[in-house]
Amino acid sequence: MYASYLSKFDGGDEYMTRRSTWESIAHLLPRDKVIWEAFRGDGGSASILRDLTGCEVISNDEDFFTHNRGDIVVSNPPFSKKKEVLQRCKELNKPFILLMPMATLTTRYFAEMFRNDPDLQVIFSPTRIVYEKTADGVRTECGRPSFDSIFVCWRMRLLRSLTFLT
Repeated sequence: MYASYLSKFDGGDEYMTRRSTWESIAHLLPRDKVIWEAFRGDGGSASILRDLTGCEVISNDEDFFTHNRGDIVVSNPPFSKKKEVLQRCKELNKPFILLMPMATLTTRYFAEMFRNDPDLQVIFSPTRIVYEKTADGVRTECGRPSFDSIFVCWRMRLLRSLTFLT
C-alpha cells in the first residue's frame, strides 16, 4: 500500500511532515515538556514544533536506537522502521506521538505491543495526510498518497483514546 507511494520517489522513505499536519495536533502537545524530534529529516519539523509549542525541541543527527533525549517523542519516523521505532519508544518508557500509516494498527506486532494497553491513543486526521520531499534545500509536496496516516500516541494523557480532528 504505502510501498508504492514510497517507490515513486528517490531517497528511501525519508518524507517530511508539512507544517499544516503539525498545526492540526499542536493543541494536543504539552507546553511544559522537552520534545525529542528523533527523526529530523531536513530539520524542518523541529523548527515547526518549536514555533507551534514554544517548547525546547531536540533534533540531532544521531541514531534514535542508541540515544535517549527529551521528555516526549514527537516525530514522523521512517515507515520502514515503524515496528522497531515502536519497540524502542516503549523501551524508553516515555510518552510519544508518532505519525504512521493507518495500516500499522492491523499488524500482529502492533496488537502484541499494545493489546489491552490503556495508555494507547490514536489521533485521526479528517483528510489524507500529504508528505513532502526535500531536494537541494527545497521542500516539494509528493502528491496525495494511496494510504491514510494516523498519529499513534502512548501515555500522552489525551482526553480520549480516539481523537478525531476536525
